[in-house]
Amino acid sequence: MKKTLAVLFGGCSSEYEISLQSAAAVLRQLSSDSFLTRYDIIPLGITRSGRWLRCMQPLSSLPLQLESDTWHLSPFCMPAILSPSREDENCSGLLTFCPDGSVEHTRLDLALPVLHGRNGEDGRLQGLIELAGIRLIGCGSLSSALCMDKYRAHQIAASVGISVPASVILRQADYTRRAAESGAGNSAGNGARNSARSVGGSGSEKPDSAALRTLTGELEYPLFVKPVKEGSSHGITRVTQPDQLADAVTAAFAFDDEVIIEESVDGFEIGCAVMDDGRNGLLTGRVDEIELLAEGFFDYHRKYDAADSRIHTPARIDPVTEALIAETARTIYRALDCRGFARVDMFLTPNHEIVFNEVNTIPGMTVHSRFPKMLESAGISFGGMLDRLLT
Repeated sequence: MKKTLAVLFGGCSSEYEISLQSAAAVLRQLSSDSFLTRYDIIPLGITRSGRWLRCMQPLSSLPLQLESDTWHLSPFCMPAILSPSREDENCSGLLTFCPDGSVEHTRLDLALPVLHGRNGEDGRLQGLIELAGIRLIGCGSLSSALCMDKYRAHQIAASVGISVPASVILRQADYTRRAAESGAGNSAGNGARNSARSVGGSGSEKPDSAALRTLTGELEYPLFVKPVKEGSSHGITRVTQPDQLADAVTAAFAFDDEVIIEESVDGFEIGCAVMDDGRNGLLTGRVDEIELLAEGFFDYHRKYDAADSRIHTPARIDPVTEALIAETARTIYRALDCRGFARVDMFLTPNHEIVFNEVNTIPGMTVHSRFPKMLESAGISFGGMLDRLLT
């Protein structure tokens, strides 16, 4: 008997466009006979403004519409919502509002979110799917929320012995007064690796350069200023001197009400795809390596344009180091309660120390994205990956 699978994409996020590209690649795979004989595929899109639409057009034509962001203009798209109700079968699952005024009810067996960033990867959508009693493919609401939160994810990773960058955290409404107080000995922690200092209180909402210098006094430059809960490197600035901090903090606060300032890590960025298909334990892809061809960091431009960066899959490291990185990725995956699949990003220092960066609970899913490339290098095709996750 066929199962009904909803594939969700788009969303109110700065990563809306990337979600459409990932969903196009996923739906191309799901359009093959090997999937269509087992699943009824329901594409469910969310516009930038938050309107939910069920896509009724032929599945084969949808990927091109996603790539051009014209999908929501199709006359075959109908308003729809995902209901959290379970008891009344007429009000549960997917409710589609038809042009004649009727409401069509569709039972959903599985839901695969292919959304990135805020409102799609941060646990909110996952919580709705879980409330509805639908089998969620991927990380649940708890792990999604934790992994989106860079500060708290670092604290949990550090608690299981994983190295993390030294850092401090700022809260938009109140960091200024407590930042000044931290100079008088009121800050917690000592800025060492595996620890971060939290700032609370009340004060001005505008960055205060002197207070920021006091707060970050124990950190070594260069520093990275990041929104705590944002993806694709949005709002991140590399800071090389104190007089750059205020502008960097202002830029980060445009994306979130919390900002983390952390030390730069010597070395290069590495990643590891982790997947749990429920049968074979935690599978890992080949570790990849990001090579920067110019000074800076792997920002949004480099992630999606690859103008002055290169990704090596597999990474140019020895087998023992690769095995250690994979085991570290599995440890982080478990500590943050990840499920289904995720990409764990780390740094490898010149002395071969592995330092945690972040977890992407819904990594890019285009055929050129890092996650499927890492699995492909380990012998698992894009279609094979989806088959394992859905089965």
